[in-house]
Amino acid sequence: MPRPAPKAPVRPPCQLSLFPETAALVRVDPAANCWRFSHLSLQPDLFGGTALVRQWGRIGTAGRQVCERHHDAGPARDAHARQLRARRRRGDRDRAAG
Repeated sequence: MPRPAPKAPVRPPCQLSLFPETAALVRVDPAANCWRFSHLSLQPDLFGGTALVRQWGRIGTAGRQVCERHHDAGPARDAHARQLRARRRRGDRDRAAG
C-alpha cells in the first residue's frame, strides 16, 4: 500500500504593516557622477515617542544621519511618507534585495 505524501507544515498568518517602517533607497547616475544612498526608519525612543532616523550620503561612505523626534507615531509616519515622496521625486529607487 503506497504511503500518502507528507503535508507541508502550516505557517501561522503574518500581519504585514500598512505603513512601512524602513525604506532603503539608491540613486545611481554614472553620467552625472551621482552614486547616492538614503535610509529612512521609524524607531521608538526612550520617552514613549517615535523617532524618524534619516541617513544619506555617497555609496561607500558613512554619510550623514539626522534623528527627528515626534511625540506620536502618526506625525512620524507622515514625515516618513513626505521624505519618501521627496526622495522618489528626485529619482531615488528602492534598493534591490541581495
